Amino acid sequence: MLLGFIRLIWAADMTVNCTIITSIGVFLAYYYRYIRHKSITPVSVNYHFTRKCNVECGFCFHTEKTSYVASEDQMRHGLYLLKKAGMRKINFSGGEPFLYPRKLAMLCRFCKEELGLESVSIITNGTKVTKKWLERNGRWVDILGVSCDSFSEQTNMAIGRGTGNNVEQLFDIRNICRELGIKFKLNTVVSVHNWKEDMVDMVQKLEPFRWKVFQVLYVEGENDAEEEDVHLNKRRRNARKLLISDEQFETFCDKHRHIESFVPEPNSVMASSYLILDEHLCFLDKGGGAEKQSRSILEVGVRRALDEIRWDQEAFRTRRGIYEWTKDQSDMGGCGSIDTKSLEW
Repeated sequence: MLLGFIRLIWAADMTVNCTIITSIGVFLAYYYRYIRHKSITPVSVNYHFTRKCNVECGFCFHTEKTSYVASEDQMRHGLYLLKKAGMRKINFSGGEPFLYPRKLAMLCRFCKEELGLESVSIITNGTKVTKKWLERNGRWVDILGVSCDSFSEQTNMAIGRGTGNNVEQLFDIRNICRELGIKFKLNTVVSVHNWKEDMVDMVQKLEPFRWKVFQVLYVEGENDAEEEDVHLNKRRRNARKLLISDEQFETFCDKHRHIESFVPEPNSVMASSYLILDEHLCFLDKGGGAEKQSRSILEVGVRRALDEIRWDQEAFRTRRGIYEWTKDQSDMGGCGSIDTKSLEW
């Protein structure tokens, strides 16, 4: 009988202990999520508000899978939520953002005048940039980045960027940026077509304040189509045939590393180090396996959406994700920040 009583007490103690351990586990899980939420601030966000594009780069990792573009009210609300969560810099990309010049102007103005962001930047292929647009809206733009993968038109044609006057366009845009006080940036993707190219002379003549050099990135669900599918649908991309080894990327980097503005980004650094917001205002994770998508920040908020993807903050710091991203205040056109409480929806 005594033995049975001891067993009963032991079972009761075990039940209590298991309950305590389970409770501690649940608490630690929620505490970890709370700390993670508190520690993740979306300092710099890349908003790909459109997938539509007018060139056909073979390595594109944000392909034209849909023609959807959010309403202007949805865009503004999403940007407001990001600002409230700690965003300091926004980069508008695509697709090609200049295919929607009026929307792009609205977005730039809203982010500078209403949200008071430190930096508004645009990444473009340069084909649709006009002096008229920049003269009208440049006051709300800190950085204009132009993609340039080669100074050889034959190479550009092989990549899918060929227009016949890429180099002339680059210098024209650089000159307009200088006139208007906009920081001029250059983006280059290194692939099988250009890893041997020497771009030193032309880059030094262009004098970008920042030259981002990326190793071509393969993303499942974006640029992983088979070649026969690409021939049947020009919106599909097959980046496999353009991939290069880490050693080939390093060969290109070694040739250009002495240029002051040079910022290299191999796959190991690039993959999950960007906070990418897609056309539905969902975060995307393009690193490691198939592309992952969060729910829309309009639906669940910024913090919960961030919890659904991986953002490598250490890689973000390694690639110098924070830098001098605001143009001279004298060129700001009187734009300043205001209290975001006045923007409550």
